[in-house]
Amino acid sequence: MPARAYRAQRRPSRSEATRERIVGAVRELLEEGVFHESTVEEVADRADISRATLYQHFGSRLELVDAICDTFAVNPALLAIREVVELPDPEAALDGTVANSVRFWSSEDAVLRQLYGVVAIDPAAQDLVDRQRSDRHGELERLVRHLRKAARLRKGVGEGRALALLLVVTSYETFRELRQAGLAEREIVRTLQETARQGLLG
Repeated sequence: MPARAYRAQRRPSRSEATRERIVGAVRELLEEGVFHESTVEEVADRADISRATLYQHFGSRLELVDAICDTFAVNPALLAIREVVELPDPEAALDGTVANSVRFWSSEDAVLRQLYGVVAIDPAAQDLVDRQRSDRHGELERLVRHLRKAARLRKGVGEGRALALLLVVTSYETFRELRQAGLAEREIVRTLQETARQGLLG
């Protein structure tokens, strides 16, 4: 049995269970839109633990938000992006990257809406958004290189321009604009896939 499968099935230790409760409390506060106003003590109260216990796991608000970023890293849509960017069929790689980007934003929208909304006043939120953007930038660079090597980029579209277009198409801000315009997730995926194909593929 693979190590990951074994870890997924074993019973979490008391320490791991406490950490999960703390992260769950942070998620709840974010979804309610009050995390940026909450103290570490209020997070501890929400997790039904003492302040001292919380500090055994997390030393600051920055570390609490960092733990949320770690949960993003195992989101199925984000994991899928790492796989699809180099699919043998470049168009499938492009479509899959766009589709899974939308699925990730949609699945984490309640949390991300709060974090993106307070980046100007909360250094912890800014750090998470910066890390997320850096990670997305790296995956999109891989996709652009794949499209170039497969000679699928339109004439006149260099790697820099291709990356810029993909950054716009797969951004959280673009997702939110289309969601607020009333588009369902499926419609957002289709719209952005068509935009990416028209702008990039020869």
